[in-house]
Amino acid sequence: MPSGKPNPVDVHVGSRVRLRRTLLGLSQEKLGEAIGLTFQQVQKYERGANRIGASRLWDLSRVLDVPVSFFFEEMDESVASRSPRNVLRGAEEVAETEADPMTKRETLELVRAYYRIVDPHVRKRIYDLAKTLAVSGEDRPEPED
Repeated sequence: MPSGKPNPVDVHVGSRVRLRRTLLGLSQEKLGEAIGLTFQQVQKYERGANRIGASRLWDLSRVLDVPVSFFFEEMDESVASRSPRNVLRGAEEVAETEADPMTKRETLELVRAYYRIVDPHVRKRIYDLAKTLAVSGEDRPEPED
């Protein structure tokens, strides 16, 4: 995080590691040994001071006998909204990207299908048809997905 403080998502994941470790009666040292870390590294993970990478999270899920999703359960929306993606890009920019039709799968599939049309005359007529339909549909509400 820009402030130098741990990201709330990392703190949440670390607290879930600590919760599961204590429920199993494991010390930080024993957990560290099981995944090839020192107890100080486990301590930093549990505080959220160090971010847990995907492969390490996988190891933790195996040793602690929980699915990877366990570490993200019970995360409230205020914490989830502080993910690095949202913090670095800004919430407004994320909303813009999600609303941008150029980022939708449907758009990509439509473009791919369009370019699979071999005959350039047919492709041009499809293009003209799409433009005509778009203009005639501007005053109608968009259909729901």
